[in-house]
Amino acid sequence: MGDPRGFLKIGRKPPPKRDKVERVQDYSYIYKPMPTEEVRDQAARCMDCGVPFCNVGCPLGNLIPDWNDLVYRDRWKQAIDRLHATNNFPEFTGMLCPAPCEPSCVLTINDDPVTIKEIELSIINRAFDEGWVVPKPPPPEKRTGKKVAVVGSGPAGLAAAQQLNWAGHSVTVFEKDDRIGGLLTYGIPDYKIEKWVVERRVTQMEAEGIEFRTNAYVGYDPTTEELRRDYDSIILAVGALAGRDLDVPGRELDGIHLAMDYLVQQNRRVAGLPVNEKEISAKGKNVVILGGGDTSADCLGNSHREEAASVKVLTHGPRPPENPDRLTWPDWPNVLQTYAVHEEGGERSWSVGITGFSGENGKVEKMHCMETERTPEGKTIYKEGTEFEIETELVLLAIGFTGPVRDRFLDDLNLGYNERGAIPADEKFATKEPGVFVAGDAKRGASLIVWAIAEGRKAARQADLYMTGESVLSSLAEGTALGEIKA
Repeated sequence: MGDPRGFLKIGRKPPPKRDKVERVQDYSYIYKPMPTEEVRDQAARCMDCGVPFCNVGCPLGNLIPDWNDLVYRDRWKQAIDRLHATNNFPEFTGMLCPAPCEPSCVLTINDDPVTIKEIELSIINRAFDEGWVVPKPPPPEKRTGKKVAVVGSGPAGLAAAQQLNWAGHSVTVFEKDDRIGGLLTYGIPDYKIEKWVVERRVTQMEAEGIEFRTNAYVGYDPTTEELRRDYDSIILAVGALAGRDLDVPGRELDGIHLAMDYLVQQNRRVAGLPVNEKEISAKGKNVVILGGGDTSADCLGNSHREEAASVKVLTHGPRPPENPDRLTWPDWPNVLQTYAVHEEGGERSWSVGITGFSGENGKVEKMHCMETERTPEGKTIYKEGTEFEIETELVLLAIGFTGPVRDRFLDDLNLGYNERGAIPADEKFATKEPGVFVAGDAKRGASLIVWAIAEGRKAARQADLYMTGESVLSSLAEGTALGEIKA
């Protein structure tokens, strides 16, 4: 701890944002870099709390007090080494993670938490600017001769691939789309993470010896049997992209779409790539977004940038409180989540239930709704006599996900599904098929990017143990020396 009284003298300062009128005109990153001196001041707020609950709140076990102290002391090179010891891609989490570590910060008991996420992003940005992040392939004599197939190139798959490559195995990543990155590339908007940020890491990993195959839809090309035959171990990191749908009258009308179908198309348009399916666009339309989570917010931000005529965000449950209950610390609080895109416009409503849709000529024109309320038992019910209608030409369903897409590959493996629709695995990330491991959303159900990276690392260690009987990849809490990027 650099300044034992820093948290008493310095208040929390959030990262600066671009002007909202300016930023809705493009798809560039919303936030501006925080000046170095301000980052050091924010790091000085990290106090000697004895038991750093932020480490527990972070699924990666990031050594947060360590690198906060190093930033305060202006020892940035050591800070990135300490950060990379537990996190392969701090720029991804620094931009996209909702930072469960921050509500776990001891300061949250009676103050605002340390700006952990912004300090993390500042460290990795400084590391790239200084040239400290370089490819680190294992020496040829460390190669084991074992081959691993990683299916899926999102954060879980990328983390597993990098760890296994560092362990000396030959790793091939299979991606069914035409670009690497999974949701990082085709799900999350550019204003949250510009795609060159993803491509920069992929380039590093290619230089380290990892092979990436795009347009490779496992189950078809290559087939499941070819994968089993040619690889010693398989990591399933296929995500949980099966969107939850509505079963109400009028759902079949044109203009009602799963949110992810819209987001993928919009990301392709922003990248200048063709959209082969029937176009889904918010431009000039009255848009209704159902759901109140991250995917809903992504649809909202894209709708603003497409110049929708109006946007309404409707949530089935009641409005969360503005301020957290301090008694929930260090757990994640039930609190209203307001993102930068909510500052840009649109209406938000809570306690709205959908009873159906209607329209002429096969196109949606109205959404039929009722107010909802919670019973003392916690059940959501519709309130009689509260019917109302909303005019709309585009409805985006961002009401959650039901697990991995059940395609030919998963049918071939026949691993089964649990109550969340995810692929069952034991505590060692192993499925019932020997040598087949699963990580990230495919195992947990739709979750956070920080969990995906953490599980990719853990699954990689278990696959390493399966193939060699021992592992040079350390456990999560200890980090991994192989993860430290040296200049």
